[in-house]
Amino acid sequence: MFKLNLKIALRNLWKNKGFSLINIGGLAIGLASCMVLLLYVAYEWSYDKQFSNHEKTYVIYHNSEASGKVFSWAWTPAVMADEVREKIPGVAYSSHSSYPSNYLVTYGEKKFKDKGVYTDPSFLKILDYKFIKGNPDKVLNEVNSIVLTKSFAEKLFGNEDPINKTVKLDNADVLKVEAVIEDVPANNSIKFEYLLPWALFEKREPWAREKNWGNNMCLTLVQLGNNNAFEKANSEIAGIYKRNLPENKDVALLFPLDKWHLYDDFVNGKSVGGKIDQLRIFLMLAFCILLIACVNFMNLSTARSEKRAKEVGVRKAIGSSRQSLIAQFLLESVLLAIIATVVAFALAEISLPYFNNLLNINLVIAYNDWEFWTALFSLMVFTGLVAGSYPALYLSSFEPVKVLKGFNIKVGSSVSIRKILVVFQFVFAVCLIICTTIIYQQLNYIKNKPIGYNKGNLIQIAVQGNLSDEGKRNLLKDQLIKSGAATNVTFFSRGISEGGNNTTAVSWPGKNPKEDIFFNQRGIGYDFTKTIGTELISGREFSASHPNDTNSVVLNESAVKVMNLKNPLGTVIDFWGNKLTVVGVMKDFVVESAYQSVAPMLFYTSSRSGASTIIVRLNPSANVSSSLAKIDELVQGVEPNFPVDRKFVDESFEEKFQNEKLLGTLSNWFGGFAIFISCLGLLGLALFMAEQRKKEISIRKVLGASTANILTLLNKDFIKLVAIANIIAFPLAYVIINKWLSAFEYRVIISFLPFLLAILISVVIAVLTVSLQSVKVAKANPIDALKYE
Repeated sequence: MFKLNLKIALRNLWKNKGFSLINIGGLAIGLASCMVLLLYVAYEWSYDKQFSNHEKTYVIYHNSEASGKVFSWAWTPAVMADEVREKIPGVAYSSHSSYPSNYLVTYGEKKFKDKGVYTDPSFLKILDYKFIKGNPDKVLNEVNSIVLTKSFAEKLFGNEDPINKTVKLDNADVLKVEAVIEDVPANNSIKFEYLLPWALFEKREPWAREKNWGNNMCLTLVQLGNNNAFEKANSEIAGIYKRNLPENKDVALLFPLDKWHLYDDFVNGKSVGGKIDQLRIFLMLAFCILLIACVNFMNLSTARSEKRAKEVGVRKAIGSSRQSLIAQFLLESVLLAIIATVVAFALAEISLPYFNNLLNINLVIAYNDWEFWTALFSLMVFTGLVAGSYPALYLSSFEPVKVLKGFNIKVGSSVSIRKILVVFQFVFAVCLIICTTIIYQQLNYIKNKPIGYNKGNLIQIAVQGNLSDEGKRNLLKDQLIKSGAATNVTFFSRGISEGGNNTTAVSWPGKNPKEDIFFNQRGIGYDFTKTIGTELISGREFSASHPNDTNSVVLNESAVKVMNLKNPLGTVIDFWGNKLTVVGVMKDFVVESAYQSVAPMLFYTSSRSGASTIIVRLNPSANVSSSLAKIDELVQGVEPNFPVDRKFVDESFEEKFQNEKLLGTLSNWFGGFAIFISCLGLLGLALFMAEQRKKEISIRKVLGASTANILTLLNKDFIKLVAIANIIAFPLAYVIINKWLSAFEYRVIISFLPFLLAILISVVIAVLTVSLQSVKVAKANPIDALKYE
């Protein structure tokens, strides 16, 4: 019986090639979209789950209450790891590691600047990377040692065995290669190309040796022996700051490593989401696109109901049961789903390089993974059964006597269900149009919002080697300006768009002793405001004509406001036990998130703190390429042993919007696919309606109706459906996008424009789609439809 049903199914598909192609195309696009989105979701979901004990591994988070709210970071003091290992019950391993930073590693003539992490031997016990060479039990103990990843070892040594060979770090420390491990997976939160011993960090940075509970400067990982110990360990860790620094009110907590990537958004000390919210959107998008494709299949299948009615009547008359007919129609839909899946594979493989480039990741179809094939088979069968369920039940319900006598099929209930399905399709499409439009409005609003300085033609150069010396930096500054490549040069203690470096250790006359305020702190050089293009509200900035500026401080507007200083100039503040005099007030400018209000900031001279960045304002009257070449030449002249590390500030600033750009672009693409598939669904309903009303249309033509009259008649019903879809979609889209916008302090006001745009696009699409079929019916010869009457 199965063989016979299969043969009939294949014949029907071949006989109705047009319908089959439209059905296969709709299902294929739906399945391909679903596959790509699910691949991305699975990739993000798998973050930090590669390790054998990931479910017992935790990041220590640090909650600090200040400025009326709780701030949460995954950065803790260097002494935290030892304290936890020694005093917290249930802890098997604990490890501290530095923030991944770029250092220069040299072997012979080969020089590479890549990410490295300072850490201790326990790091490789907790995160059990596979060792290719070397002894896992003996690494990172010696101060002058290094562990390389496989790809970095190949870059340095080629085909040579790297073990026991020596490399130079920042042209200073000679390190022996102890081991080579597998490359760090792309879906790993801690990314590096090599590991360095913590003892080397303490040697290079003497301040790191201090047992300081106030300096949160490293990541602390903890692995429990058993998760049954979690509650007790977490409650013990909560008071670890208070026990070691009685005046410190901060709280520590254990946060699962395998949730760190997706749930890193904290409010009032508790995780409230993060990237998981974006993944939920993509999961819903994938499900809805597939559902729309299934609805299309239903619409297009029932559009051919009159042609299949006699077949059903004959088969029922000769003894076929309704169950066998349902099986027949379901087999056809599953067969179409199988063909569509093959096409979807091709579409997914073709589109993956584009999406990988867009997402900056490497999504691949895992052909050798049985879980992938199981999921795909389930998805394919699910699609086939869902898509074929309504047509099978509807077509198999025909009464043989009525259809064989030639009576028209009563389609009232059918049309109602089909109209509901089309309305559902357009509700989804209209929601996507509105949400995507507002996402782009928000992105453009933030990108074009004044940030307090001029980021155009501004570059930042990393301080390395000889440039760490203040005299060498000043020499380079003079050379850059004299060369004509730059108009102004200054120094900064961090990248200008980087966060971090904040403190509550600031006091001033009139401060409430019970209230802690978070301040961002930065070291700046002379001519800072002129270089970055910001303004001084009052007072002055640091200058060579004021040699005592090491005891001075400049505040931003937000700091003056939060400190409630009516006459800030001349105010003496206490900063980490140092008395500093306020000499200037600077206009607020964005350093961290462009979406949040500017934090209070205090600036001290870079002579006090050193500098990690040289900021250069390019000469607007000079050729940019020539200026950059000249800058590179001068930097190399002062520090020839390091490659020049520079980038434009506006490129760094652009990186802040990656998540929103990704959400907008993917919504755009897959929203477009959803709208296209919805058009096929509308075409299905138009075909169905035209087939049912062809005699009515023919009579109207005989009585003198024009083509325009008939087109208006047919389009009127569909415009009503689209109007209903818009009415349902508007409040739904408003709620969704308003919730998304609520995460930003600076956000656009939701206007009527996106809703008007959604109406126009949906109506135009509906009219064009329906008219393609309606024109054929309106121009058809009425004799063909009426000659049997």
